[in-house]
Amino acid sequence: MKEVSLSEKRHIDAPLLGGILALCLIGYITLYSAGGQSTDLLIRRSVHLVLALGLMFAIARTPPARLSGASLLFYLGSLLLLVLVLFFGETGKGAQRWLGLGPVRFQPSELMKLALPMVIAMYLSKQMPPPSITKVLLALAFIAVPVLLVARQPDLGTALLIAVSGFAVLFIAGMSWKLLGGFGLLALSSAPVIWNLMHDYQKRRVLTFLDPEQDPLGAGYHIIQSQIAIGSGGLYGKGWLNGTQSHLEFLPERTTDFIFAVFCEEFGLIGVCVLVGLYLFIIARGLYISVQSQQLYGKLLGTGVVAAFFVYIAVNMGMVTGQLPVVGIPLPLISHGGTSMMTIMAGFGILMAIHTHKRILSD
Repeated sequence: MKEVSLSEKRHIDAPLLGGILALCLIGYITLYSAGGQSTDLLIRRSVHLVLALGLMFAIARTPPARLSGASLLFYLGSLLLLVLVLFFGETGKGAQRWLGLGPVRFQPSELMKLALPMVIAMYLSKQMPPPSITKVLLALAFIAVPVLLVARQPDLGTALLIAVSGFAVLFIAGMSWKLLGGFGLLALSSAPVIWNLMHDYQKRRVLTFLDPEQDPLGAGYHIIQSQIAIGSGGLYGKGWLNGTQSHLEFLPERTTDFIFAVFCEEFGLIGVCVLVGLYLFIIARGLYISVQSQQLYGKLLGTGVVAAFFVYIAVNMGMVTGQLPVVGIPLPLISHGGTSMMTIMAGFGILMAIHTHKRILSD
């Protein structure tokens, strides 16, 4: 019998944890510069990180079978919170996305990024793949309801992430390519309808993405300043704390959505390669854990968590570099934001639970 390592007894995947902590360190360094060397900002981030790590370790100790059993209740609870946002949600920056519980303020939509892949993985794992058309249609209903509620807030970026996490589980479960292609064509054909339902500021974001120069001091300002910051970093960057676009306050939202531009300006292409390499390592490790799972539920859920993490990164970097419209998605573990960090760490806790419980049971 193979000896179980100490990290596995504690339900910790050491390679995954190492990559996570390396990203968090980069986040501290970048946030300190982007936030004007504010120690208060770092203190708040430290509180968020301690709570998020505690949540990750707690979830890592939970057997996947117990996670599966709680999936439907977690999904329904998250759905209820999304409904409450419509009636009692707090408004900020033109969107009604937050619920307040005393001093605590959080986004229920973040919970759905985990609840949705959990409930779909639970539902589809009851039967060997591929899923029947009936199961696919019901799974699509699970996806559609929260996506529409989040889009109503409005928060198209988070709605996209929620949809991707659900579709990733369906794809890995063996959904027919014909069905997938049919849904893709349906989405494209509904583009005019979606355009008419979008808010004016969302339409401006799309038009600005197509031509930022049409309004350089208005809607296009974010993208133009971000591209200037990224380009000025060059190969080696200007050095830590030496970025001009952020320190002279040309770059908006520099601690949240556009922190990647701050990183590019100060650390250059070489720094970006290191950062992307860390992200790819974590993604590869997550996929490895998912594939090695002995249970279908673990394979499906792990893949959904990794897919959402990948889209998080791709969308943020795409919008900051001007390759995608601005949708307000932070850069995972780098940007400031407590609710987002808690959700991401909870996802990593799920991956550790899938991996370490599998190893202990098999050994």
